[in-house]
Amino acid sequence: MATITINKDNFCHNLNQIALKTGSINKIAIVLKDNAYGHGLEIMAQLASEFGIRHAVVKNRDEANVIRELFRTVLILGGQAVPDETCTYAINTLDDIEKAQKGSRVELKVDTGMHRNGIAIDDLDRALERIVDRELVLFGLMTHFRSADEPGSEFFWQKKQFEHVKTKVKAAGFTGFRMHSHNSAAILRSKSFEEDLVRVGIGAYGYNELPESFDKAELKPVLSLYARKMATKRLKKGDRIGYGGDFGVPCDMQVSTYDLGYGDGWCRGDSSQPYLTAEGLPVLGRVSMDFVSIASQKEVLCIMNDAQSAAKQFGTISYEITTALSPL
Repeated sequence: MATITINKDNFCHNLNQIALKTGSINKIAIVLKDNAYGHGLEIMAQLASEFGIRHAVVKNRDEANVIRELFRTVLILGGQAVPDETCTYAINTLDDIEKAQKGSRVELKVDTGMHRNGIAIDDLDRALERIVDRELVLFGLMTHFRSADEPGSEFFWQKKQFEHVKTKVKAAGFTGFRMHSHNSAAILRSKSFEEDLVRVGIGAYGYNELPESFDKAELKPVLSLYARKMATKRLKKGDRIGYGGDFGVPCDMQVSTYDLGYGDGWCRGDSSQPYLTAEGLPVLGRVSMDFVSIASQKEVLCIMNDAQSAAKQFGTISYEITTALSPL
């Protein structure tokens, strides 16, 4: 069966690069949502904990329950807030505040311009009042940048907006809460860092999505994808391979099927522009649900060892490549 391997040394290297930006590993929160971006929730949580990371971010309570014993705090991005000694809950709407149970530790997300999730700045005073009325603990204040990976002034405009939010929350009498706005792109482009935490996702897994105009931190891909040979056929010139016979065999050759397809979360792509594996071998014809055809007789092939390179071939981004992979 197809397999995913994780390079521990590369993961630690990437975390070291982030720590150089933050000034301390204690300021790194590893984002483990969606099966750790397809890398495996449990193994990446364990490796992060062994490295010394003490904070994590997950999508929901189910993910949190798997890894909570490994971290000092686990921020849950969605769901009803309940009292918990380890977990904190993101507050995205006024309704989230009303649903939260008394004594819950919450992290108020404020919409500073992305307009996806978060309390509108105009509703900030109301949100703070209701946090007090509902007897919730304001553990954190957060936002998310919409253009941290792009040149221009929007990143700095949002930073200014968040500074205004911080001032208002402090003026309302709140103290002791942690503040965080930086994702991977934001921390990788920043020359200094003064917040309490950075939420590092794709950067920790080895990908810097910043354009060439920015200084590049050297990151190393953590995940490699391998497929195993299922069968080999001797084909003659003119034979056609797979659904629709999209690939015509140019000469007598041996072609093998390997156990990877879109049923495993691999992109179907365009057979007229074949994907080249990490070993430079083209996929021949259409990707099937469970198989690809490649002119190789190797028992195991490395299909991908750099999701950013693969993403360029498919016209997408590294996030989509890794998160789409089924747990193998």
